[in-house]
Amino acid sequence: MEKPEFEELLRAIGHEFNDPTLLQRAITHSSFANEAGHSEDYERLEFLGDAVLELIVSHMLLDRFPEHKEGELSRLRASAVNRHTLATIARRLGMGEFVQMSRGEEKTGGREKETILADVFEAVIGAIYLDGGLGAAGSFIERYFDLLFAGADERILFTDYKTRLQEASQAQLAATPTYRILETTGPDHDKRFVVEVSIGRAPYGTGTGKSKKEAEQQAAKVAYERLVPEGMAEKDAEE
Repeated sequence: MEKPEFEELLRAIGHEFNDPTLLQRAITHSSFANEAGHSEDYERLEFLGDAVLELIVSHMLLDRFPEHKEGELSRLRASAVNRHTLATIARRLGMGEFVQMSRGEEKTGGREKETILADVFEAVIGAIYLDGGLGAAGSFIERYFDLLFAGADERILFTDYKTRLQEASQAQLAATPTYRILETTGPDHDKRFVVEVSIGRAPYGTGTGKSKKEAEQQAAKVAYERLVPEGMAEKDAEE
């Protein structure tokens, strides 16, 4: 990466690195590391950044929603720290154009893949944490999640259909939903899952997604809307 481009990325992130090689590693995809013969990509930093992100967001939720109980906070956190949200923030920062990846990965649209963007965002958090500590990482995270939490009612923004379906099915049918993968297609870097949800022995819906979790949420949404009448579903969302 040329120096002007690297400095542009530093400005976008807003953290002055004492060790810029940490950021360099945070934007290095495994395809580039393998192609260039490098030993390190962003995956270890992503692992660390994921833990730091969960800690900081947990603290933010405690402060912002003092009336919420543990279960509600857990659902909010799980819904906030998801691939789509992280990829959206990464796009705002323009991270995709700075990721070092192989030509093959780039040709398949790697710079716009949600999985890669979300992973890089977490890796950058890990890099900031190692370079500047928890305070620096927290400031970076809060800058974007403060806007997210302030931008919409959390009940609408964070819809967890798996939880809603479980609560509704237990109340109405005294049964817990179960999920199974019907189909997995695509290469490792771009898989697609088809999941079916059943209540008791009856199938209630199917969903597709680029991860098992996303497909399960889509299937749960179909099943929930089938199980709960529209008016009741709206009332449940408002409670």
